[in-house]
Amino acid sequence: QLQFVESGGGLVQPGGSLRLSCAASGFIFNTYGMTWYRQAPGKEREWVASITWNASRNYADSVKGRFTISRENAKKTMYLQMNGLKPEDTAIYYCNRFPGLVPWGQGTQVTVSS
Repeated sequence: QLQFVESGGGLVQPGGSLRLSCAASGFIFNTYGMTWYRQAPGKEREWVASITWNASRNYADSVKGRFTISRENAKKTMYLQMNGLKPEDTAIYYCNRFPGLVPWGQGTQVTVSS
């Protein structure tokens, strides 16, 4: 069964760091790109970052220079290193694959607050 398990979220002060993980199963991980989305309170889900099967990376302007996406194919896991966190980064963070998004997992909550 295809599933994503996001983890690593938590409460952090502005300027702090977190590393999120997305453990994937149920598909051939290394043949898909992977992507992070987030959904803040009262807002629609938005794209954050993506990494292709061959490690080409792209970022939303809002996180460029602060976040780093990576993947470890042997573990079927994707990561999001988040530095210089801001209150506007507060959201539930979700992972998915591309091409072809699949149903969302539970996500992991990131709260940035002083």
